Amino acid sequence: MSAVTTDVRDDGIAVITMSHPPVNALTVQGWFDVASALDAAGADPAVKVVVLRAEGKGYNAGVDIKEMQNTTGFDALIGANKGCYAAFKAVYECPVPVIAAVNGFCVGGGVGLVGNADIVVAAENAYFGVPEVKQGALGAATHMARLVPQQMMRALYFTAATIPATELHRFGSVYRLAPPEQLLEVALEVAASIAEKDGRVIRAAKEALNGIEPVDVNKSYRFEQGFTFELNLAGVSDELRDDFAGTDKAKK
Repeated sequence: MSAVTTDVRDDGIAVITMSHPPVNALTVQGWFDVASALDAAGADPAVKVVVLRAEGKGYNAGVDIKEMQNTTGFDALIGANKGCYAAFKAVYECPVPVIAAVNGFCVGGGVGLVGNADIVVAAENAYFGVPEVKQGALGAATHMARLVPQQMMRALYFTAATIPATELHRFGSVYRLAPPEQLLEVALEVAASIAEKDGRVIRAAKEALNGIEPVDVNKSYRFEQGFTFELNLAGVSDELRDDFAGTDKAKK
C-alpha cells in the first residue's frame, strides 16, 4: 500500500515522505498521490520550501512493473505514464523550491523526481540510474540530463548503468552529501536556509528560474513517453517486463 504523507513545520518547511515497501516502486495511484501532495504544499501560503524524501532502503525504484504486468491491456501503462508525468511536473512547477533528499537507490522514475527538483541532497551511499532500456521503456533522460553532462547521460541510458551520489556531487548536481543517518537533518538544514527568506521573494525566484530554462522539461519528457508506447504496441516491452516480473503477459 502506497503512502504519501506531508508534515508542514512551523518554520515553513513541508516534508513530504513517500513510502511503498519493499523498494518504493510506486503504483499508478502512488504517482498521482505524490503529485497531489506537492500541489497541496505549493498551494499552502505558509510553505516556503518542500523536502521530498522516502522511507525504506531506497528513495525510489520507478514504476511498479508487477502491477503493470498483472493488469490486462494498456490501462496500467497509460496510468503510469500519466502518473509519472503528473508527479515530475508537480516537482518542477511547485511554486516553492523542492529539495530531494535521496537515500539508497534512485532509479527510473526516481530520477524523474530528483532531476526536476531544485536542490539535491543525497546520502553518501546513494546512487542513480535509468535502467528503462532493460524493461523496454524510455523515459527520464530529460531528467538525468539535468544531473550529468550529455555524453555521460547517454552512456548511463544505453548501458543502464548507475552513478554514485559522490560522482554527482563532483559534477555539482548533488549540493550536499550526508551520512545516511543524517540525511534528513542535512536536508532540513538546507531547507531552513531558504525558509528564513521572505516567502514572496522565494516564490518569485522559483517562477523566474523556471521561466529562463532552455529546455521545456514537460514537453521533453512527454516526447520520450511516446516511444515507450510504440515499444509496447510492438510487444517488445511486455516481453522484457515479463522477464523481470516473472509473468507471461506477452503470451496472452
